[in-house]
Amino acid sequence: MNKRIYLQDLGTKDYQDVWDYQEQLFKDIIDVKIKNRREEQALKTSNHFLFVEHPHVYTLGKSGDISNLLLSEEQLAKKGAKFYKINRGGDITYHGPGQIVGYPILDLENFFTDIHKYLRLLEEMIILTLAEYGLDATRSEGETGVWLDVNTPFARKICAMGVRASRWVTMHGFALNVNANLGYFDNIIPCGIRGKAVTSLNVELGQKHVDESVLKEKLLKHFKVLFEAEFVDK
Repeated sequence: MNKRIYLQDLGTKDYQDVWDYQEQLFKDIIDVKIKNRREEQALKTSNHFLFVEHPHVYTLGKSGDISNLLLSEEQLAKKGAKFYKINRGGDITYHGPGQIVGYPILDLENFFTDIHKYLRLLEEMIILTLAEYGLDATRSEGETGVWLDVNTPFARKICAMGVRASRWVTMHGFALNVNANLGYFDNIIPCGIRGKAVTSLNVELGQKHVDESVLKEKLLKHFKVLFEAEFVDK
């Protein structure tokens, strides 16, 4: 098993460009696995972790409902936002400046073969990171992602998640609101869930700006422990 993960911080990148890049890494890993089975080889598969920040974009998962996007094509253009139907699970979500997006592209056979466990560990990474900022974040039963004040009238989501997996290889991942413009969430029914708010770390802390580089270090620290992994800069 190979628990080494190649780490890349892509900075600010167009959603489609990063989606294409994910697809290529995803395909490369699966190609190795197919070759190993056909030719009875034992070539190691690679693992990747991408950090990125996207310009304003709305994405709809394969099980999502287009009616949860509350803007026309013309209104999207006026807001400088794009829209994509994509191949992850989940409904609609927003990505934009001030949001840390993480895409782990892992061969789970290098770690464990359990998608449920994978999602729960991603959530745990976020929960442990937010605890370092004094926030008591948690899961909401039946709703993937990380929340604050669950089971109260003030429940609000701070991190969305959606993944795709095939042959135990993952892509897509999580989107944590750090310094996000929450107004853009007013244009959708986030994750198809009505009546629950969305929040951002800077809002919860009452700060103008949270240092995103420090937060990324905290995320990686917890990911490394939870997945018993080693990061290597690519």
